[in-house]
Amino acid sequence: MPRVLLLEDHPRLAALVKQALQAAGIECDTVGRLDLARLAMREQPYSAVLIDRGLPDGDGLDLVRRLREDGNPVPCLVMTARDALHDRVDGLESGADDYLSKPFSMEELVARVRALLRRPPVQVSLSPTFGDVQIFPERSLMCCGMERISLASTELQIILTLFKANSRPVRRAALEAAAWGLQEAVTPNALDVALHRLRKKLDAIGSSVQINNVRTVGYAVEI
Repeated sequence: MPRVLLLEDHPRLAALVKQALQAAGIECDTVGRLDLARLAMREQPYSAVLIDRGLPDGDGLDLVRRLREDGNPVPCLVMTARDALHDRVDGLESGADDYLSKPFSMEELVARVRALLRRPPVQVSLSPTFGDVQIFPERSLMCCGMERISLASTELQIILTLFKANSRPVRRAALEAAAWGLQEAVTPNALDVALHRLRKKLDAIGSSVQINNVRTVGYAVEI
């Protein structure tokens, strides 16, 4: 039986959604905060995640962005009263698979969740590559040919995020969130220092991959 995670801070609505999903044969766990959702996802693999935007500790889209930056392809349905066009665009561009405006019928919600669950799983590379560089996340190694070098945890998350963007610019805030988390305060030059170290390590293993500053946008990897 599929199991989904519901991130909704209104207890009455959360209870109604859970009841509707379970009646449709879909198990549902509920949490009301972003930090609790991240904890739940570390403990349990979910078939889909249903996410409210206005939460006590932030915007639900922050969770969607972090999942995608981490390479997690779990289907995400955003549920929110923010139904302006730009809100829907923001949701989809953040990596959400579907967007449902409140108020909604339980029949429509169940139908959309079922549609998400029918999608074939996305295959994620266990060893991301870009150009002549291959990353082994489980060992925190970056390799080029026969050369290899270890990465600090923050460096690993930054280079993985850049590689997943595949030459598209990544905003500074997104790289900071990937490396240090959404809630942790980051010193102003921490990212610059990490990028400097990564560039030196790419040079040390003889790679042609460059981390470039895209003016007013962010950073991107190029060959």
